Amino acid sequence: MVAGETSGDLLSGLLLDGLLRRWPDLQAYGIGGAMMQRRGFHALYSSERLAVHGYSFEVLLKLRDILKIRSALRSQLLQERPAVFVGVDAPDFNLGLERDLRAQGIKTVHFVCPSIWAWRPERIHKIRAAADHVLCLFPFEPALLAAQGIAATFVGHPLAQVIPEQPDKQAARQALGLAMDAPVLAVLPGSRRAEVQYIARPFLQATALLLQRLPQLQVLLPAVPALYDQLQALLSELGLSDRVQLLPGQSHTALAACDCTLIASGTATLEAALFKRPMVIGYHMHPISWRLMRRKQLQPWVGLPNILCQDFVVPELLQDRATPAALADAVQQWLTPEAAPQVAAVQDRFAALHQSLLRDTSTLAAQAIETLIYA
Repeated sequence: MVAGETSGDLLSGLLLDGLLRRWPDLQAYGIGGAMMQRRGFHALYSSERLAVHGYSFEVLLKLRDILKIRSALRSQLLQERPAVFVGVDAPDFNLGLERDLRAQGIKTVHFVCPSIWAWRPERIHKIRAAADHVLCLFPFEPALLAAQGIAATFVGHPLAQVIPEQPDKQAARQALGLAMDAPVLAVLPGSRRAEVQYIARPFLQATALLLQRLPQLQVLLPAVPALYDQLQALLSELGLSDRVQLLPGQSHTALAACDCTLIASGTATLEAALFKRPMVIGYHMHPISWRLMRRKQLQPWVGLPNILCQDFVVPELLQDRATPAALADAVQQWLTPEAAPQVAAVQDRFAALHQSLLRDTSTLAAQAIETLIYA
């Protein structure tokens, strides 16, 4: 298995739950993170090694290391010939590896259909060459792939199982020592180092503005372990160390506790939607990466909740529009008493979205992999 980034590690851990129920003596190895290793996964390399930000410019800076890892892993897998290879997301890394393995007779599964319906539609040809089977998180994807001759199964989104349909805000606030009667903002600037480089500063500058306007505001900042010190230093630089609660991980607790979240575009926006939280989606990347990405974009939305709802349910402030003042204004609109009807409407949309994604993901995925292995 190969999983890139924190979100891929989470998905892989849930997939391993289903595989281990079917095969208790399963041996799984490759590239992964902490969630996978807790299930006994042997990580030859950390998923952090694959974490990059942007479309091409930042990738080039790490390209030698990434290609070296992929070459070494390819050689090992071709020699050891596992029963199946599962590439979890990270399509730029995994699809090429899957193609080479499949050409040599190793069965391949790609978990998470690349977002060909949102951007880079030419990837369909790479998927067809790479994957014997695709495990899809969204219900419309298998038919799209089948039309291109690619076998696929909708397994639901595992986060829809992990996140309760009715999150307990009071319990989460108690766990974090927060006041019950004051508003709470969760700030999630991403889980990759380069994301934090581009996004964390304007997010926290917006937070500083909000704290001036709303003195009772309580602010949570979950941080993955690799980025904790970086965010702590930024809080100190901006004079926010005493006003922002920096959390070691605990993003789900923060989302359960908050009234609103200021959040970087990515999987975390879907998590926030499943927690039924209004949000402001922001993103910023290197200008070269931004221009390349925009040329490939097929839909007017970038945030997953808006894409899945096919509507601007929540605001998106991207690139030059993601200024501290604009971000603060957009967040403040969710926190006013007058916003109550809009908040309720968003919660209803997200509740329906949750239902559409709710399946026994780990079992369905394991069954699809078993069928492929014994075909």
